[in-house]
Amino acid sequence: MTTTMRTDDATDAGVELPQIAEPQKIAPKDARELSQLFFDQLAVLEEGTQEHQHARNTLIEMNMSLVRFAAGRFRGSGQDMEDIVQVGTIGLIKAIDRFEISREVQFTSFAVPYIVGEIKRFFRDTSWAVHVPRRLQEARIELAKATEELGTRLGRAPKVSELAALMNLTEEEVIEARIASNGYTSASLDAAISSESDEHDATLTEFIGEEDPALELVEDFHALAPLLADLSERDRVILHLRFVEELTQAEIGRRLSVSQMHVSRLITRLLARLRSSMLATG
Repeated sequence: MTTTMRTDDATDAGVELPQIAEPQKIAPKDARELSQLFFDQLAVLEEGTQEHQHARNTLIEMNMSLVRFAAGRFRGSGQDMEDIVQVGTIGLIKAIDRFEISREVQFTSFAVPYIVGEIKRFFRDTSWAVHVPRRLQEARIELAKATEELGTRLGRAPKVSELAALMNLTEEEVIEARIASNGYTSASLDAAISSESDEHDATLTEFIGEEDPALELVEDFHALAPLLADLSERDRVILHLRFVEELTQAEIGRRLSVSQMHVSRLITRLLARLRSSMLATG
């Protein structure tokens, strides 16, 4: 480790700013000792100045070993380790910005929960294909452990009742955790489903049904028919002229020898009556 002393405004203020070559290669023990010095500097340096930025950046690089240590706990999670380290670095930066020497606590003890918390938040927010409540995300992990433990012990797939007893949960809660586990991964609707008997690869989209608006119209017509039958002959004629022959209100008025305004009021009243009756029937 090599350092050189800077002589600048901060030195005039009684603050020494060592220039450290390759701070990321400093041993963790040395980093702990030097971090104390740099936090002392941050406390008196004006935020936004070059000296303040230098001290903050050096602290980040010196303490990257904490991030790598915390990230190692999540090895084998399926996520790229480089991504985990980057997320953990965000936690380290937050810890540096919020650390106060007056608390009389080691920075290591203060920073690790920030780093681990940021990594866990990353897994919680990005690893699940759909939003699942946090308690169910945690239950999924416990369920996986319990399933593996009982499977090894029993030599078969454990029953829901056995899992519930081991996890100290109700059978309903175990089933809920199993269902929630389905949200951890997802498949594209355009994913191909190959079959030796098929001439071409089908996709998941072809096997997913959708609502048919025409069927809704059939239901509406079925409900509307008896209501129309209860109308007077004149009311049915008005509706037929307006919605089947698609005449204007003025044209209907001329046929019935009434004003356009009167036709408008009649149609409005008829539609309101039919709508109310259909809602009541529904």
